Amino acid sequence: MTRKKKTRSLADKLTIRTGKRKDYRRWRHDNPDEVVSSRRFTEKKRQQRKLQAARKLARQQQASQLDLHGNDSRDGDAPKEDT
Repeated sequence: MTRKKKTRSLADKLTIRTGKRKDYRRWRHDNPDEVVSSRRFTEKKRQQRKLQAARKLARQQQASQLDLHGNDSRDGDAPKEDT
C-alpha cells in the first residue's frame, strides 16, 4: 500500500469552484458541453481561415506548371508519332 504524498496546498482538496485556474480547468474538463468559444473568437478564426485559403489559392495559381512526366524517350513509353 502506497502512502499519500503530504502536501501543504489546499488546491487539490477543494471540491467547489473558487475561480482559481486549476479549479476552472478541472470543471472545463468535466463539462465539455458547457464550454463554448465566444462569437468574437469564432469569427476571428473564420476570417483567418478564409484569408489562409485565399493565400494558398493565390500561391497555387502563381506557381509554374511542372512537367511531371518529362519529354524523355528513355523509357520507351513516350507516344509515337504517326508517319
